[in-house]
Amino acid sequence: MQSAKEKLSNMASSAKEHVNIYKAKVEEKAEKAAAKTEEEKKVAEERRKAKEAEAKMKLHAEKGKHAAEKLSNKYHHSHQAHHHEPPLVGTHGHQPVGTAVPMPGATVPTYPLGGHRPGHKY
Repeated sequence: MQSAKEKLSNMASSAKEHVNIYKAKVEEKAEKAAAKTEEEKKVAEERRKAKEAEAKMKLHAEKGKHAAEKLSNKYHHSHQAHHHEPPLVGTHGHQPVGTAVPMPGATVPTYPLGGHRPGHKY
């Protein structure tokens, strides 16, 4: 379900990108028609290129946001069924006293440091 939602969101973002690029091209043509010098025409072309690059940047940022939302929803949904697990530190506006908050982006190993992973045969 989340993959379909992500795909539709990406398609909508892509359509927005195409519209923005089309607008930039139309604006460039209007500016070039009104331009009197070659420099003004080059400025109009550079503006179009900048707007196209901005549209592409927004598309990639939105795609990343959609992927993050998918993972976030997947993570929250899978952990709601497991009521025996303690809540994450810092969730819901409270944090147990004496607990450390992991740094953003840090990964926590799923097996003991220096040992073998569970189920590993020696």
